[in-house]
Amino acid sequence: MRALLDTHTFYWFIEDHPRLSATAKAFIVDGTNEILLSVASLWEMVIKISLGKLTVSGSFAPYITQQLTASNIGLLDISLVHVAAVVRLLFHHRDPFDRLLIAQAQVEQIPLISVDSVFDTYAVRRLW
Repeated sequence: MRALLDTHTFYWFIEDHPRLSATAKAFIVDGTNEILLSVASLWEMVIKISLGKLTVSGSFAPYITQQLTASNIGLLDISLVHVAAVVRLLFHHRDPFDRLLIAQAQVEQIPLISVDSVFDTYAVRRLW
């Protein structure tokens, strides 16, 4: 099964953070699943790093590339159809990164792995 990681889910997974649910972790490490990370999440991460709200071990690009490869996580590019889908979303969630992730999950017809229960107000399946 294909699934899209929320930004915090990816970060908690690569940092082995205790807030990552056992269900989410098991789904991510299950080699039969195709796990994706949106380029939007990488953008969100670098913004948070530049604001001092997030840290990673080492230089961003090499560290993230190594983590994606080691974890067999693919990147989901942002396409016009993804961006266009955002316009149809109600404003239950105001975070622009999360809104794009919701739109991508809807367009790709894949679940979103996230602790954020606000996603449940949208037509998207959330795993946690």
